Amino acid sequence: MSLSGSDPVLLDGPEWKAYFRNFKRSAFRLEVHQVYTMPAEAETLHSFLAGESRPDGFNAAWHQTIRGQRSAGRTMTRAKLVRRPLTDYSRYLFGWAIPGNVEAGEDYRIVDVTGRDVDLPTQDFWMFDETTVVHLNYRPDGTQINRELIASPDISRYLAWRDQALESSIPFSDYRA
Repeated sequence: MSLSGSDPVLLDGPEWKAYFRNFKRSAFRLEVHQVYTMPAEAETLHSFLAGESRPDGFNAAWHQTIRGQRSAGRTMTRAKLVRRPLTDYSRYLFGWAIPGNVEAGEDYRIVDVTGRDVDLPTQDFWMFDETTVVHLNYRPDGTQINRELIASPDISRYLAWRDQALESSIPFSDYRA
């Protein structure tokens, strides 16, 4: 789904990971789906749903990325839209994933949209340094299709969405309480 009319620039592997190493000030993600079907998470999601304990070192590589950026004075912020009742996947995030992200230094915020309308897109995206936008495209079942670098994004629109999400959110620790 290219917004520019030209061939989309799709990001994967080391090229995609470089965005998390190379941003200079900030990385923001709007996370809108209630279910993500990520093959790398299938086993741990199953373990969570079976009532097992979170494994030692769970998500350690991502936490190291967050810590490294934080220690360099950069911010990583995420706003997750949720609807109650929470999906099994959201419960998994709340139980196993998000607490470690927050502990590592990510500003993880929750926008509870249960019973209310918010002026936010239905498109997941990362915005780096308030200049670069990458769409995360998913199928209806939550399986990721691709990551698309948006050529010449309307940054004012993405900044407005970020600001609206943050204004409508509360910190994860407050929501969980």
